[in-house]
This record gives sequence, structure tokens and C-alpha cells, in this order.
Amino acid sequence: MAGHSKWANIKHRKGAQDKKRAKQFTRAIKEITVAIKEGNSADPETNPTLRNAIANAKGVNMPKDTIERAIKKASGADADNYEQVTFEGYGPYGIAIFVECTTDNTNRTVASVRSIFSKNDGSLGTNGSLEFLFDKKGVFNIETTDLEISLEELELELIEAGATDFEKEDEMLTIFTEFESFGSLSAKLEEFNIEVKNAEVQRIPLNTTELPLDQGIRILALINKFEEDDDVQNVYHTLALTDELMQAYEAE
Repeated sequence: MAGHSKWANIKHRKGAQDKKRAKQFTRAIKEITVAIKEGNSADPETNPTLRNAIANAKGVNMPKDTIERAIKKASGADADNYEQVTFEGYGPYGIAIFVECTTDNTNRTVASVRSIFSKNDGSLGTNGSLEFLFDKKGVFNIETTDLEISLEELELELIEAGATDFEKEDEMLTIFTEFESFGSLSAKLEEFNIEVKNAEVQRIPLNTTELPLDQGIRILALINKFEEDDDVQNVYHTLALTDELMQAYEAE
């Protein structure tokens, strides 16, 4: 599992910070809206999916009043009606790409995703065709600075709740669990009053492909095009993100 959290948390968007921030807020608001609809409740005490969505919104520094407005709107009669859709395909050099979207207009989203694939020498496949290349994992991020128990004790407790792996970088601990144990692990962290900075289900590639720098940069540019689309929530792929590749891409 080493390196997966680094892979999963790297964002490839370029451009002004305010544009990036606006996109993060849009994604967080959509996540809150979907959580309220699916959980049939605007109360985070009784809707664990909404609790996670709020935690994720706080994780991108969304102001409290913005979060409250999003919850209020999603609870009203004029709430946006979002649908979650996924797309699978290949980019150049055989790199598999899995795109998750949240949209209020499926036809628009289908056309946009298909266009990005076709204009960049990729191909859109059928749903389910690439599912086997990724492992669905629950991924939690917490800070370790103010833990009331030792990190070793906490990890043992979390393993009992379904944690399968851990990665620590500076003061941030990333916890992995099987998709089926997402709820139990979330409940265990709540039991210890640990604030979760981010919690989500991610698609971790079972295998990755390392490409020459010029080809890798081209793939990252394609990933960036997907991530800039307003309907796209997450993009997963099988490209190996080496330090050398990331440095070369950032230097572009």
C-alpha cells in the first residue's frame, strides 16, 4: 500500500489558487447535497454520510456559514437534483482512466467526458469494463498531534474496526480500509472523538504503469482536463506517479 495515499491525494490542477479553491468548494457542496438526499436527513448526528461530507468541506477550508447555506439549500424544495455517474476508458499508452461525476445534466456530462477522451487520443469504454483494475477502499486522513491515546494503541483499535493499512507523513495519518468497513471505521474514529480531516471512498489502482517523462506529462495533462470539468468529482488512473514525473509536470 506504500505510496497509495500520496497517489490518491495528489491533485493535478494548474492555474490560479482561487479557481482551484472554487472547484473544491463546488465539489464539497455537491457532496453535501448528495449526502442529504441519500441519507434523507440534514442532521449530521443521524446522517453519517453527511458528517463525512461536512468534514471534507472543512478539510478544504470551506467557511462554516457556506457549509450551513449548502445544507439549508440541499434540504429545501429548490435543492439541486444531482446524479452520480461514472465513466471508464483509456488514455494514450494504455493508461486506464476512471472518472466519477456528480451532475444535474447527464447528457451534458456524457458529451463532455466523451469529448475529452476523443480529443486527447483516448477512448471511452463501457461501464464496468475497467472496474477490475481498481480496488475500492475507504481512505481516512487524521492529524496525530492531539491524540489522547498512543498511535500504536489507536492503530490496534482501528485494525479491529477494519483498518487494513496505515501511512504516516509528518503529522498526518492516512488509514485504509475495505469498502465494506467504511462505516465501522468511521464510527470507531468518532468513538475516540478524533476529527477526520477527510474521509472518502477511493479507487486505488491494483497495478500502475511507469511511462517516459514526455508520455507521463501528456497523461497528467489529460487528467487535468477531466478535473477541470465542473461535473467531475474524482479521476483515478493507472499511471505511476514518480517524483521525477511530478517535478517535470510542475515545471511545465
